[in-house]
Amino acid sequence: MSDSPASITFEAETSIPTRHGVLRFRAYTDDANGQLHLAIISGEPENGAIVRVHSECLTGEAFGSLKCECGPQLDASLEAIGRDGGIVLYLRGHEGRGIGLLNKLRAYALQEQGLDTVDANLALGLPADSRAYTAAAQMLDDLEISRIRLLTNNPAKAEALEAHGITVEERVPLEVGREDANLAYLTTKVQRMGHIMSELPQLPGDDAAS
Repeated sequence: MSDSPASITFEAETSIPTRHGVLRFRAYTDDANGQLHLAIISGEPENGAIVRVHSECLTGEAFGSLKCECGPQLDASLEAIGRDGGIVLYLRGHEGRGIGLLNKLRAYALQEQGLDTVDANLALGLPADSRAYTAAAQMLDDLEISRIRLLTNNPAKAEALEAHGITVEERVPLEVGREDANLAYLTTKVQRMGHIMSELPQLPGDDAAS
């Protein structure tokens, strides 16, 4: 995972009725790369609020792909803030852990040949994870939020935010969307990328030390 200096520009705010309640959408341009990110807000969050920093995933969110758990994670996060108040930061340009939609599809093709999600990225000459979280920290700064409870299974995401001055008071697990079709993917995230999840069934040929 990499990070780089960035600044954001606030662009617009509006309220949108959703099945999770009326949510406030604030749009920001990331001046480092031109991406438009969203802060989706329920209630009047203060320090200690629940926050999800969510990476864009077109295949999982729009098309219901079962190769990942991104769609259910976004839905569960919006449900959580709609119920209890909080913020979902939706970061665009994070498709495929930052490699983009086309390369993600190329990586999927390599996974069909037996590579896992990490090795498929590397085989394309791309990083295993190139996402940056500077803009997320700056969006929280703009919202005057410096302490959060982070909705994630990925400790590295908490570390990245902490490096930008956001105090992560608690990591709140987000274990949804587990399917037979994404078991290998989830296992790789645990074994090779440091994600924390409850015990996953062992895959055929798995070595616990891998």
